Amino acid sequence: MLDVMNLRCIASLATENEDLSIHLAAVWFLFEDGAIYIATSSRTRKARNLQARPKATLMVDQRNPGRERGVTVAGTAELISGAQSRALNHKIHGKYLSAEALADPQAGAVFAAIDDVTIRITPVSWISWDMAELDAQVFNGRLAANPGYVLPLD
Repeated sequence: MLDVMNLRCIASLATENEDLSIHLAAVWFLFEDGAIYIATSSRTRKARNLQARPKATLMVDQRNPGRERGVTVAGTAELISGAQSRALNHKIHGKYLSAEALADPQAGAVFAAIDDVTIRITPVSWISWDMAELDAQVFNGRLAANPGYVLPLD
């Protein structure tokens, strides 16, 4: 299931606000050497939340009807800055932007300027799900055999 972590998906990052409510943000991410990296601005709520409460949860999922699957990772978080952050953020941006976009001073350079820190999540727990496996184990393949059973998402 960890292969989901290497896909180009928009992930959902959860951090904890001061009032203990949850802040959710859609993010680009990179999974490398067992850690998760997210480029962001030091001025974002997620960065401020993690400075005060260094824990986060990230959900990465694919939403293909009848074949939905994903991973939720909870862990400790830290903010990285400086040259290390710039190098990591360049890798993250390169996962989601073409070489032409990265080289464009009005695209790649703007992303590089806005994202001045990197969030590193060190996983503590993993939860995964796979609708195709559930279909095979519980429904005897009925969902795959009948594509109209699971309706397309809007």
